[in-house]
Amino acid sequence: MDHANIGIPPQTQLFQSCCHEAERAAIVAAALDQLREALPESFHGHLIALAGGIRDSSRRLRDLANHSPSHIERVPLVLSYLDIILPCLCRTLNDIMGYYEDRTLTREIRWRKMYNQMTEEAGGVPLPQRFLLYNNFLGMLGYLLNRSPSFDPNALETLRGHLVGLREKRGIPPSPQQVDSVSPAEIVSLAIVPDPNAHWAEQIFSLPLASRTVLKHVKPSMACGPFFRRDQLAIPLEPKVLFRRPFDNEKTSVVAYLNPIDQAPYLLIRSLQGEVAWFSSYGVHELCIGREGSALQLKRWSRSEQCSKLWAAFYFITWEEMVLFYCTFVALKARNRLTVQIAPTEFQLQREKRLFQAQIVDDGYKHSLVVYEDQQTHGIRLHAAVWDGELKQCPVWTAFVTAQSQSSTWISRRSKHRVWLRNIQLYVFCRNYRQEVQRQNKSKAFEIYFVTEQGASKFKEAFSAMELSGGSSGTPETGTGPSGG
Repeated sequence: MDHANIGIPPQTQLFQSCCHEAERAAIVAAALDQLREALPESFHGHLIALAGGIRDSSRRLRDLANHSPSHIERVPLVLSYLDIILPCLCRTLNDIMGYYEDRTLTREIRWRKMYNQMTEEAGGVPLPQRFLLYNNFLGMLGYLLNRSPSFDPNALETLRGHLVGLREKRGIPPSPQQVDSVSPAEIVSLAIVPDPNAHWAEQIFSLPLASRTVLKHVKPSMACGPFFRRDQLAIPLEPKVLFRRPFDNEKTSVVAYLNPIDQAPYLLIRSLQGEVAWFSSYGVHELCIGREGSALQLKRWSRSEQCSKLWAAFYFITWEEMVLFYCTFVALKARNRLTVQIAPTEFQLQREKRLFQAQIVDDGYKHSLVVYEDQQTHGIRLHAAVWDGELKQCPVWTAFVTAQSQSSTWISRRSKHRVWLRNIQLYVFCRNYRQEVQRQNKSKAFEIYFVTEQGASKFKEAFSAMELSGGSSGTPETGTGPSGG
């Protein structure tokens, strides 16, 4: 895919690139059908699987092209990932045609040579399985483009890693995105102005994370029930899905949805026990959240036993996703009219150290701004919450600054009360907050207005101290790239 032609709009680049490879894939699949017709039936199984996988690639590429005009703002991000897969897919399709068109060999030898040599060059991955990798990656890009609740940043990152490995085995030169993945600036530009038709919770997990801070001591997630069949639960036919998070290769998953009857948020857990799926659902207002190591625990009240019982323990791969799930849950609960009360401990994520706190004026609202350091990973984040009133301490936004905190270029003092932050991505946990109001400058830097001059000074000093010490009080295990949990 040639991006050197800067005169072509990104959506046109994506459309042309996808259509070109889709057409190539369709031609290759048709050629394999012809080859199959000339071979004994014993060869048909693998040929049918391979041709089917190639046709699936063609379909998914056309879907990306066809949906791109409706999601123009996300096209540059998807193009970054297509830069990883398309050269590899193109090489594979061309190699298949090279074997197919080798008239010096019989059709059977062509097929045997194609299958065996291409399997060997991929490190033993059977040729049809290679297209399963391609199609899973293209499918995840479709979810990313369309803001689907099924988008899984962990799966995208894992698939990206497999593709990078395959490119290396094939001797394909690295793409700009292969090592560093997507730049934080690309993700920030998408996050500034959210989709006006979407619930704020739909936005939280709809983008790759700009950083990934790996959690240690991750165990299988656990759902404790009570469990029911899907048809035994009083779940509306068409609830508004806010997000979906899978764990342990889909063995456990949780969906957050709005009930159209009471407009309250609920969680639905799906747990695979053997080959049978069991379900459990509670309103967010009926649950309490807390952290235990690398897991977030959700507890419910047992009426029969008159005590609190564990409902689920979700273990996250990255600290960032754990924080986002926690903040999203607390904000949904705090802003839910069915919530009777929230325990003070729920407003504080355990195992975080408060490095700084001050009052700010943020989009016209009074907020408290806290700098937290995670004690397990030493990740750094900013956390803005409601200053006072009935929603006091409710999360408004958070931003991860682990990598930025080690550099002096991302933060600048603009006046006695104003500080600018560059390339910082906010995750917003309410409908009315407009972060673009704080970015009304040419560089789109995020402006923080401190109520006191001392607050601005102390904030800048906190990060200057981190820079001098080479980061936070420990060494964060972090890197740039898409994420997951």
